[in-house]
Amino acid sequence: MSKTDFIEEFRQHLVADGKSPKTVASYTGDVQAFLAWLESKGTVFDGRLTRFQVTTYLKHLSGASLLANTVNKKVNSLRCFNLFLNEAGATPDVVVHPGKDRVKVALGSERQVEVFSDEEVERILFHVQDRKRCSSRDALVVTLLIYTGVRVSELVSVRLQDVDLSALTLRVVGKGGKHREVPLRAEVVEAAREYLGTDRRESRHRDSQFLLLTQRAGRMDKNTVNRLLKKHGKILGITMKPHKFRHTFCTRLVRRGVPLSTVAMLAGHASVQTTARFYVNTSREDKQRAVELL
Repeated sequence: MSKTDFIEEFRQHLVADGKSPKTVASYTGDVQAFLAWLESKGTVFDGRLTRFQVTTYLKHLSGASLLANTVNKKVNSLRCFNLFLNEAGATPDVVVHPGKDRVKVALGSERQVEVFSDEEVERILFHVQDRKRCSSRDALVVTLLIYTGVRVSELVSVRLQDVDLSALTLRVVGKGGKHREVPLRAEVVEAAREYLGTDRRESRHRDSQFLLLTQRAGRMDKNTVNRLLKKHGKILGITMKPHKFRHTFCTRLVRRGVPLSTVAMLAGHASVQTTARFYVNTSREDKQRAVELL
């Protein structure tokens, strides 16, 4: 088989395994880059993956000034490719070992996450109260992002039945179809009731099962969320992106002493280790304050 044949069969394997389109594209892209690198070394890939190929490629990556997370993602992709080749009978051995091959990152030395300052959060909250500058729909979007930490994909998937304003809870469908329940603050409930009683009730798509609507569709999409955040961010002079709200949500909880296990459940993280890696002493401001205590 040719390199292209291996990539295509690997892609089909990932799809059949239920991987998301984004994950499929990421894994196949990483493997394509690896096979292209092998070709640049004069090696035609015949389906047999060797430990020498893997370790030499990782040395190549280590000299490319890539972030640790980027290298580790490629290791995960190669591991998945290795297991695929095992099943196909092309490679008899497991030659990619995440425990050995991933770049070790010291706690507190991870990639910085970008968060809003407390002053910025306050400015944003005051802004969304002004109906001359912010519609009730946009206000609900921003309030949900601030106080629930949902991913943008989760936000646009919220259905009316997922919001219980009496019990003050939001049912979120996260990655892998996993469900979690997030308590709602009074500010979110107030914003939801206003939107449901005004902009949404007057929409021609009001019979939609989804909570957030647009003028053209019965469901808001991720691009619309990004555009409205960019618009309001421009007014405030603040860079506003969905994941920045999520990082802020988790960081504020950790700073206030909420147990990592609770933060992980609220954020829908697969493990507490994910929460710790990103939100324990991850902001430059936190580290600067810590050093100044010496």
